[in-house]
Parts: sequence; structure tokens; C-alpha cells
Amino acid sequence: MTNLLKTQIEQVVLVTDGDFDFILSCFIFKKYKKHQFLIQEGEPVPYLFFIDKGLLKLVYTDDNAKEHIIDFAMEGWWETDLKAFYSQSLASMSLECIEDTQVYALDLEGYNKLRKELPVINEFFLDKTHKGFIAAQQRILSMMKNNTTERFFELQERFPGIMQRVPKSLLAAYIGVSRETLSRLDLK
Repeated sequence: MTNLLKTQIEQVVLVTDGDFDFILSCFIFKKYKKHQFLIQEGEPVPYLFFIDKGLLKLVYTDDNAKEHIIDFAMEGWWETDLKAFYSQSLASMSLECIEDTQVYALDLEGYNKLRKELPVINEFFLDKTHKGFIAAQQRILSMMKNNTTERFFELQERFPGIMQRVPKSLLAAYIGVSRETLSRLDLK
């Protein structure tokens, strides 16, 4: 199970086995069932999650109780309500399992300990932050300039295999259309 986390770290920085043991000691391994929440809107956000197995959705629910899927997170991805995690404030979004999920959870104390005691990890987290910020900007631009069909194909490209793992209603919520609109698309 830890191979995925180690592989991801080593794609950015080199760490020794001893370094990785230290890294792993800062995480808590957790298992969640389908439909279980890792984060709920209005509650504290104690962890940054690395997804070892499973699939999650990060969701904002508006004042009309409409769900807006901000992101999906699958194996090898990191997810949390970042603002709430870093500021230790209450969540503005929820993180829910679409499938049974296994994660490595890192609290803020562990995050800061890693950064202080293993400085090379700063490069890793900076790389993840940059890539996440770029992906968020690309998603915003896509929502502003691309039509529904283009956004659908971008979804498939960003999340390989997601069509077999997620109901159409969630895919529609991610690209910002109704399920009926998604069903009417000519997706050849």
C-alpha cells in the first residue's frame, strides 16, 4: 500500500528508505466506506489526504442545496479543503467517498514536522501545489470558454477510467450540466 505514496514522492525528490519511514510515521492510514464523509461542510478539517485506493468527490453545496463537484480524487491524488486545512477553520466543502477508499491522512502538525525535519519534502509539496493550482486554473478557464462536449472530453482525459466508476449524474455535476443534458450529447 505504501508503494504508491513512495513512488509519487520519488517522482519529484529522492528519499532514502529511512526518510520514507519518517514520512510514513507522520501519516495515519484510514479506511472509509462508500458514501462516508472524510470532511463535512461546517466542520473542522484536520487532514490532508493522499488517496491510496478508491475515489472521492469534493463538493460545494450552494444555498439552494445544489451540489457542485469541485473535483474528483482517485488513486495517487491529494485532496482536502485546503483553505480550511491550512487556516484550521471550518470546511466550506465536503469530501465524500464514491467508492470504498483507503487514504494516508496528514495533519497540519505532521505536515509542518515533515517540512521542518526533512527539507527535501518542501520541494515535493511545492511541486504538488503548483500542479494543483495549474489544474484549478485550467478547470476555471474550461468552464468559462468550453462547451459541454469539450468539458466532457477534458474530464475523460483528466480522470482516465472515470466513466466506469462514476454515475452520469456526478459526471454532469462536474461539468456543470444536468444529467439529461449530458445524456443528449453526441459523444462520438
